Amino acid sequence: MEWKRLKARVLETGSVRLSGEPSDEYVSRSAAGPSAGTPGSLFFSPGGGRPSVPGRRVRAGIDDNSPIEVVHRGAGAADLLIDGETVAGRLEPAALHCPRQAYITVSGTCIFHCRYCPVPELPGRRKGVDEIVRMVESVADRIDAVSITSGVASSIEEEEAYVLEVVAALRSFGLPIGVSVYPCPETPARLHALGVVEVKFNIETATPELFREMCPGLSWEGIRESLSSSVALFGRGRVYSNVIVGLGETDEDLERVMEDLAAGGVIPVLRPLTPAASLAGMSRPSAERLLSLFEVHGRILRRAGLDPCRALTMCAACTGCDLTPGRDA
Repeated sequence: MEWKRLKARVLETGSVRLSGEPSDEYVSRSAAGPSAGTPGSLFFSPGGGRPSVPGRRVRAGIDDNSPIEVVHRGAGAADLLIDGETVAGRLEPAALHCPRQAYITVSGTCIFHCRYCPVPELPGRRKGVDEIVRMVESVADRIDAVSITSGVASSIEEEEAYVLEVVAALRSFGLPIGVSVYPCPETPARLHALGVVEVKFNIETATPELFREMCPGLSWEGIRESLSSSVALFGRGRVYSNVIVGLGETDEDLERVMEDLAAGGVIPVLRPLTPAASLAGMSRPSAERLLSLFEVHGRILRRAGLDPCRALTMCAACTGCDLTPGRDA
């Protein structure tokens, strides 16, 4: 099966059944986003290549009832059994949350209640600065970047101040740092002043009307303004924004928002919906829809001269959860 179709099928299903040899060292658990609080996930890379070389990978949750199976043969070698085919590859160990990165959630709790996110209902906590530094130290020999994300523990302004403190403490590692938080108006400039190389501010939805429905109390327009001001600071192609696929938008809505973001130098990241929280009863987007959007996404980025393969940090560097133009074609 062609890689992009195989990956789209895994993203459509969202999970795999894990069997074979013990695999604990290859299982990652998330403290943020729709996957928070689940049994864990794994990263599968096809072809048996070295995990340290950036390449194609897919991330899937672990579910004993999944129709897709991953059989661990030992020492990371694994087979993906999907739709009657067997694909040889490897399980990639996550450094912190994903391969080759320390991707850390500062505050695993949130005062906002976005309808697709379970974090506000989980017993999360804020990590201390010294704790985060120790976490990065523990994986420093096997990472290429540090990425920071966070919920909002008490207020947007207070969260920004704390994230800035964390970033300042991590500069000594000499690694590229990317940050994805809900921004205040001055957040881009403050992060840039600290040497952050990339930012990701997520507009989440294809339209402002849908954002108001899904993310009460937050501002779609405010995020768009922060994205625009970030391009002047970090450069075209160093600013990203997740857009969730499957919230009720049309493909035309998604094409319009991708065109608009890319024209301004922002790389949109199309994130398939993981049904959770009050949207737990919704369906994940189909493989065919993801593949169709993937082609449109690629054309838009090429016309804008934007290349996700240049990403140093965060989701566009990992690519496990999304079909990524340039990497998965």
